[in-house]
Amino acid sequence: MWSRQLIIICTLSFVISAEGLIKVFGYEGRDVNITCSYDEGYKNYEKYFCKNECGSSDVLVTTKQKNKGKYSITDNIKIRVVTVTISDLQSRDAGKYWCGITVTGIDLYTEVKLHIKEDRCCNKVNKIQSIEEGSVTISCPYDSQSVNKLKFLCRGNRPSTCLQQAVITSSNTQNGRFRLSDDRKSTIFTVTISSLTLEDSGSYLCGVQRNSEFDDFSAVELEVKAKLFCLKSSNISGIEGRPVTLQCPNSGQQHDNKKFLCKGDQHNNCTDMMENQTKFKLLNVSSICFSVIITELEAADAGTYYCGSDSQLTFRKIQLAVDSLHQTSSVAPISSAEQVTSQPPSHKSDVSLFYILPVVFALLLILTFVLLLVLKCKSRIKQVDGVNSNVLYSDDSNVEMRTNDIYDLQEDAVYMNSSTPNMLSHDNDIYNNIL
Repeated sequence: MWSRQLIIICTLSFVISAEGLIKVFGYEGRDVNITCSYDEGYKNYEKYFCKNECGSSDVLVTTKQKNKGKYSITDNIKIRVVTVTISDLQSRDAGKYWCGITVTGIDLYTEVKLHIKEDRCCNKVNKIQSIEEGSVTISCPYDSQSVNKLKFLCRGNRPSTCLQQAVITSSNTQNGRFRLSDDRKSTIFTVTISSLTLEDSGSYLCGVQRNSEFDDFSAVELEVKAKLFCLKSSNISGIEGRPVTLQCPNSGQQHDNKKFLCKGDQHNNCTDMMENQTKFKLLNVSSICFSVIITELEAADAGTYYCGSDSQLTFRKIQLAVDSLHQTSSVAPISSAEQVTSQPPSHKSDVSLFYILPVVFALLLILTFVLLLVLKCKSRIKQVDGVNSNVLYSDDSNVEMRTNDIYDLQEDAVYMNSSTPNMLSHDNDIYNNIL
């Protein structure tokens, strides 16, 4: 007669036996294998599989037929196990079945109870997000009766294949980028995924294996966002009680995407400031940037801000300083690509240079001209001094003679001064001509 021994074959379902009743669990659209063992003396007897009350019209397949419709049967006489496969399960296939052996008199039977449910999970989905190249931790709660059960995590949302395709289990807690930890006191196991990629986005199932019923599952939807690229930080300052304008990058594709401005130490952990529409006002939205005005600055507004739009992969970090009314606001110099200012730039310096440069140039020309004149005058003076020196000190004999003649004429003029005035006058004229 049929043995009550349990034999499990690794398939898309599992089979258990309790007090002669074999319970089988399967999923819609999948296949299920049902195994029934028998004693040594029934190797050569015909076996069959039937449903309901197992009348002649209820027989689904026999070992003589082997295949009939969606049912197939094999008999392994070496291990004395009959395996029945039902393919493409539907909800109407759930119910009571029998494994039978044809013998003289009353046939031998073992009852089979087939449970079927939809191959999907779950009505409630836990959605989590993370950033490319970062890490994420998935939390999976379970009940107190499953403390010692096998835990696992798989991709997708098909419970029927989850255990077979698990990326990590509690029996092997480290698998590449996946690490599983089981906190039995809080009855929560967690799976940490490190070095995230965009391909890690998708559906996951947390699973707990149960030996007497369907495995227990909870669903997780993971979204891995592309890594954000921060533009160079901008340092600006404003005056307490006055407004300040922040310029932020925007997507070039969508104008109606969500804009954000948040305050905090980290861009992924900061407080949204756009909810306060009275103090923070959005304006000047274009395809590449938008502006946010902070009205009536307060000392508490100082700090680190991050702004951008959801549809793009860049954001701007702004360090805002707030000066009191008695202090002069100053803006740290920044590049044109990251310019954020609270007031329009001043052009006074450019106007001053426009008038100063020509005046300086004219003064330089005048100084140059004066210098040339001075040099020229000095050159002429040197030439005159040279001529005088040559006249007075030349060794030329003719010059010495003319000089001696002058002295003689002077002596004669003195001698004849009293008696011959006209001659003296004539001699003086000669003296002057010589000089």
